[in-house]
Amino acid sequence: MYQCPYPYLFTPIVLAGQLFKNRIFASPTGLQHNHYGNHPINETINYYERKAIGGAASVCIGDAMVDSEIALANGNHILLDDPTGRPHLNKLSEAIRRHGCVASMEMSHGGNAARISYGQGHKIYGPVESESPGAFGQPIHAYAMDDEIIRRTIRKHAEAAAFAKACGFGMVTLHGGHGWLLHQFMSPITNTRTDEWGGSFEKRMRFPLAVIQAIREAVGPAFPIEIRLSGSEVFAGGYDVEYGVRIARALDGKVDLLHISAGSHEVAEVFTVTHPSMFLEDGVNVKYAAEIKKHVSTPVATVGALSDPEMLEEIIASGKADVVELARGLICDPDLPRKAREGRQEEIVKCMRCFTCFSSLMTRGQICCALNPEICNEADVKFARPAPEPRTVLVAGGGIGGMQAALTAAKQGHKVILCEKSDRLGGVLLCEEKVPFKKHLGEYLAHQALMISREKNIEVRLNTEVTPALAKEVSPDVIVAALGARPSIPPIPGIDGSNVTVAEKVYMEPEKAGKKLVILGGGLVGCELAIFMAGLGREVTVLEMAPSLNSGTNLLQGSSISLEIKRLGINVCLNTKVTKITPEGVTGEGKDGEVFFPADTVVCALGMKPNRDEAAALALCAPEYHVLGDCVVPATVYQATNAAYFEALDIGKA
Repeated sequence: MYQCPYPYLFTPIVLAGQLFKNRIFASPTGLQHNHYGNHPINETINYYERKAIGGAASVCIGDAMVDSEIALANGNHILLDDPTGRPHLNKLSEAIRRHGCVASMEMSHGGNAARISYGQGHKIYGPVESESPGAFGQPIHAYAMDDEIIRRTIRKHAEAAAFAKACGFGMVTLHGGHGWLLHQFMSPITNTRTDEWGGSFEKRMRFPLAVIQAIREAVGPAFPIEIRLSGSEVFAGGYDVEYGVRIARALDGKVDLLHISAGSHEVAEVFTVTHPSMFLEDGVNVKYAAEIKKHVSTPVATVGALSDPEMLEEIIASGKADVVELARGLICDPDLPRKAREGRQEEIVKCMRCFTCFSSLMTRGQICCALNPEICNEADVKFARPAPEPRTVLVAGGGIGGMQAALTAAKQGHKVILCEKSDRLGGVLLCEEKVPFKKHLGEYLAHQALMISREKNIEVRLNTEVTPALAKEVSPDVIVAALGARPSIPPIPGIDGSNVTVAEKVYMEPEKAGKKLVILGGGLVGCELAIFMAGLGREVTVLEMAPSLNSGTNLLQGSSISLEIKRLGINVCLNTKVTKITPEGVTGEGKDGEVFFPADTVVCALGMKPNRDEAAALALCAPEYHVLGDCVVPATVYQATNAAYFEALDIGKA
């Protein structure tokens, strides 16, 4: 007989008469795909629908704007005052609802951070007149809201909520956190008015309460209203959780769900607390919801760094919150609710908080995931053609790319032989197993290995190097070469010394490194190694030839790294070329001339060299040949996973 492994997590909850089938809500993530008029298109619908298919009780569409003239903070918001969006939004809500999931619409207003509206030539408004660099570095001038603009904005919120309801959405989520307009009014930092809309706590709360009352009148009593709040602003000088409790108490009974987040976009370094980086612990912001819940009767939701069903169950069971909201957790594995309910928790792919999703949104305008190649390609997967006939596939290399290729090919019905020259699957990234902030990467590698062990169509051969001779013996229909890369060692005098090693070895045996480390290379590998070793008490210096550290395209991980480097006191020397290594340390040449850096251990983190020769040797050993991952060009986890997934889907297809 079935027994639910997480009974608290999967007990339904009723908000304003609306039944939610469990306590896992997909928290708001913004729109990526849209056409002229900011109407959602099929790619948008597929993205949100995928979370509903996976078993979430509610899926929220992020950052829809209530006023298309003066509220726009980004360029791709859904516009809730544009009636031409009605058929598109009805299609979106229906795609979510048809899976037994409540569709929710987050309603936002940029206020004094409405940079797009400002750029379009409109006056923008906040609680007070302000001149600032803006939320994203663009200098903007905002005017103080007068009574007419305040009344207009209250009305716009009410009309937007009614429009969302008419378009089939079963809940609205009012954005009252992270530095947007309602937050600006509630915060004593940004609201220094002395009239009826500011000057005391009660007056600062008057505007959000008026907005909520207008929304309630527009949608009626049997329609849930959620509000997202910053339980603490989490920066020096910002309000703390005690003030967050006061805000929540003022809203108690006025809304149906208090969604407690943290931070404000007005302070750049707080972004990686609002959206926790890998350097923070799982569930880092739960404490704010837990404290607020002690003081209110309205149900409370928590959000941030949540992927583990054991933790989610404990949060609900212990009374820290009534609902858990996941953003990146359900991007990484939309099937997390379904897997947890069915007792398949070991199959859940947990978010490792690498910021590939957010950084891709910033650089490409699309959310994608390092570990889930289906994201941003939902339609391609949904309508993927089946393989015409089973093939025998030889996969060379059991790293990130090789494991994904093997799993995808096996699920397509192919017989797979996966060979790894070492005694474990996982590849070069196994070296980071001892790194605390990479624990979720380790969990992912273990997850992939477990899934491979359960797949009847995969034969694993460890301690087996794929050579042309082996390929001839196996005689496969297809070869997938995923042979990785090796450290690049430049011809620096002294680099072959006994005190010089590579990042992989230091990760594996940190205890063998000296007290003073000089790391050559300021890319992600070198910087993350520096953080790891500094956290173990080592004195670390990073030398980089370029004028800045290099995070590649992962801008937000780069920002997180910079904060950790500053916190740990890591010495970073930019514009510095290494000219010589001796047993005593490293000599570098910078803009001020030659500098000596004493070191017990010198670590080479100067990139990787693809194993192209090994891959090329297999190119003519089977009728169909694919090469992917680092043996093409050293790349990211996202790039390796994505290429492996889709190349494996191509196997056997004309």
